[in-house]
This record gives sequence, structure tokens and C-alpha cells, in this order.
Amino acid sequence: MKWTGMYLLGYVILIGGLLAGLWKLGVLERIGATWTIIGVVIAIGLGIMIAVSNSGSKQNIEIDRK
Repeated sequence: MKWTGMYLLGYVILIGGLLAGLWKLGVLERIGATWTIIGVVIAIGLGIMIAVSNSGSKQNIEIDRK
């Protein structure tokens, strides 16, 4: 679970950097606040899905039946 949190933190920092760059270029002014928020929510949702799918080791569990 530790690496999932680190991955998600890095992803949020990446999204923050992209937003800062788009803001500096003036792109966010043309798009509008509503679409910017929708895009950020979608991007964070994708980051959570990717972080969870890549976390942990996949193992089979064998159950001994008597």
C-alpha cells in the first residue's frame, strides 16, 4: 500500500505541474473553470485506477480442505 500512495502523490504533483503550465500559457482562461475541474477529477480518477491496478503482488491462495 505504501507504493500506491507514493505513485498517487507523484501523479497529483504531475497534474499540478501540468495545470500550472496551462495556466501560465493562458489555456485555462479559454477553457473555463468548470471544464478544468472536470478534467482534473477525471485525471485523478485515472491515477487512482492505475495506482491500484499496479500495486501489490498477485498471488494465488490455496486452501487446504480436510
